[in-house]
Amino acid sequence: MQVRRVITELDGSGRSVFAVDEDVDALKLRAMPAFTFFRVWGTQNGEASPTDPSCTSPYWPAPGGTRCLFVRWEPEGAVDPNIADPAAALMEAEAELPGLLASFEDGSAMHRSETIDYGIVLEGEIWLELDDGQEVRLAPGACVVQRGTRHAWSNRSDKAALMLFVLVGAQAAA
Repeated sequence: MQVRRVITELDGSGRSVFAVDEDVDALKLRAMPAFTFFRVWGTQNGEASPTDPSCTSPYWPAPGGTRCLFVRWEPEGAVDPNIADPAAALMEAEAELPGLLASFEDGSAMHRSETIDYGIVLEGEIWLELDDGQEVRLAPGACVVQRGTRHAWSNRSDKAALMLFVLVGAQAAA
């Protein structure tokens, strides 16, 4: 799979121009072998200024910041969960996606963030589980709005699933 990033900006005379047209590098982490991340764009403060740099780190945006990324899940059991050098794998994950692994509970896929997340299923199917055990199966076209709630994702099918996420940094929920 390939993700293409096309970015526009204003030139010196105020006209719209294409600034970037490129493929986004796939990011695979040894600590999360079932996932492939495609970091598209982000902002620190959410302003649409044409001078904002591409900001995709840390993983979770601060209040008002944004992140746009695709995440691909391999089916459960499709990859070997054993990691040859766990300490090095954790260091790699923290360097590439700072803060992501720290949001997960030990030994669980459950996590929570101080963000509003818009997640759109593009391919395959994915299960969303909430902290009270409720679950829902999501297929292409489903859009989830996560409002800072504790949850976990899982791919229980025999095919990869692909989602597009837009994360918006928010204040902590009460």
